[in-house]
Amino acid sequence: MDWLQILSNSASSILSPATIGYALAALGLAMHFGYGGLINMGIAGFMAIGAYGYAISVLTFGLPWWLAAILGLVAAAVFALILGIPTLRLRGDYLAIVTIAAAEVVRLLFLTTAFDDVTGSADGLSGYHASFRASNPIPDGEYGFGPWIYNETQWWVRIMGLLTLAFAVLVVWMLTHSPWGRALKGIREDEDAVRSLGKNVFAYKMQTLVLGGVIAAAGGIVYALPAAISPGVYVTSLTFFVWTALLLGGAATVFGPLLGSLIFWVLQTFLSNVLPAMASAGLLFGMSSIQAATLRFILVGVALMLLVIFMPQGLLGNKKELTFVK
Repeated sequence: MDWLQILSNSASSILSPATIGYALAALGLAMHFGYGGLINMGIAGFMAIGAYGYAISVLTFGLPWWLAAILGLVAAAVFALILGIPTLRLRGDYLAIVTIAAAEVVRLLFLTTAFDDVTGSADGLSGYHASFRASNPIPDGEYGFGPWIYNETQWWVRIMGLLTLAFAVLVVWMLTHSPWGRALKGIREDEDAVRSLGKNVFAYKMQTLVLGGVIAAAGGIVYALPAAISPGVYVTSLTFFVWTALLLGGAATVFGPLLGSLIFWVLQTFLSNVLPAMASAGLLFGMSSIQAATLRFILVGVALMLLVIFMPQGLLGNKKELTFVK
């Protein structure tokens, strides 16, 4: 096995758009679950709306990339309002069921042939990069060192993704350390007590759903910037992966989702490289390389179960912050 290549590929995932996109999605989910106590199992739907809203605005309406990105975020906010008005009075498992169903409805709408001219149906969307790449101020060439050597386009995607992530972290940090954030934590712990103080619990939940959904949609846009959009990406497993990243870092924290996404993608990349190599070397009990590559998803599922059982607060979390999980 070429350990140097395996470790190089794993290290390169630290700055990958997928890692940044997952970090944004996990940060949005932290607003929903970690701070608002909303069990949203449809985060993939918000990511899909952000990505498709961006691409459709460019391809169908010919808008510049920055305006298309804004429309993608607005579409996610509208989706959050439509989803939240009839469902935010539900609790626990019922809200989880509704949100996972809503995400599937969104994916199937993008997948149906009825809107093939706009959404691309099963083929997805591509060719929406011209405006974004034309605004790139970085001169042509390759820059970086070690495993982090990229051309000007790849760096432009990463820089914009990191700037978006930094802005989202700043917004979440400021809000969660404000009176609004303290009221939200109170609702998470005991919404009846907060309601007795005259607070509009429904309004706080709706604001949280919209804010988290917009941040997750930004993650979907960053995830789609390097290549193309495929409806096969925004499936239920994507939601579970984001949940794994969130719980790994810490749900009721600002920086936990970032750390969790980083560790998750580095491990995913490492396993996707090392397991097939081990299979080829005959070290996995006769498994083929394809079977070995699938094994990493089993390991992710086991890791998610162990996290929920033994460390629900995550690496950066405080056990006292997640008493609502009990």
